[in-house]
Amino acid sequence: MLVIDDHPLFRQGVIDAISLEDDMKVIGQLSTGETALETIRSLRPAIVLLDVNLPGMNGQQITHEVTSEKLRTRVVLMSGYDDAEQSLHAALAGAAAYCAKEVEPKALLDIIRKVAEGKFVYDSRSMTRGELQDWIEEQIEAAPRPYSEPGSPFHPLSNREMEVLECVVRGLSNKEIASLLGISHQTVKNHVTSILRKFSVEDRTQAVVYALKHGWVRLKTSTARSEGQGL
Repeated sequence: MLVIDDHPLFRQGVIDAISLEDDMKVIGQLSTGETALETIRSLRPAIVLLDVNLPGMNGQQITHEVTSEKLRTRVVLMSGYDDAEQSLHAALAGAAAYCAKEVEPKALLDIIRKVAEGKFVYDSRSMTRGELQDWIEEQIEAAPRPYSEPGSPFHPLSNREMEVLECVVRGLSNKEIASLLGISHQTVKNHVTSILRKFSVEDRTQAVVYALKHGWVRLKTSTARSEGQGL
């Protein structure tokens, strides 16, 4: 089993809990998503416990790549937020299970064993692949707004919109974003409007909170970039 999480105390706690189990073994650990795919390809763990919010590639992007490459590793995605929409994104990305980090150790171990048996675990339910597909369809139908899957299952924004969003998180004005990215002020406004619409939020602050919550941008990374560029 491989454990990937950027919080040392949480990662060590998970490893300690697993080490007490006779039928489980941790063969590696990482703190960022940058080398995650390379490590998964190299170690070929049966299961990877993967944080959604990671430096480098986020957990859902990594999961999507693992699924696309048809690797045998099964992914248990974990997040600091128990979020219905994020769990749906996790399922669409190909994760075998999704749970909040507040999960009790016994419950996490139970999830790991079910995933090892070939099951899928969402909403504390153990499901077959067919049952998971039914669950996905139910979640889409029950979504508070029409659900769409623009581009990819791990985030709904285009590459340019992601660049604009990262600038917004850093606190840059539209004028500063336009100068930094080499685009017009009106183009920046259009991208910001599109981001707000896709997130179904009313202002930039809400968009930042939404993006941070879902692990699509990281506050520390964005701040470091702005300091490094003197902006």
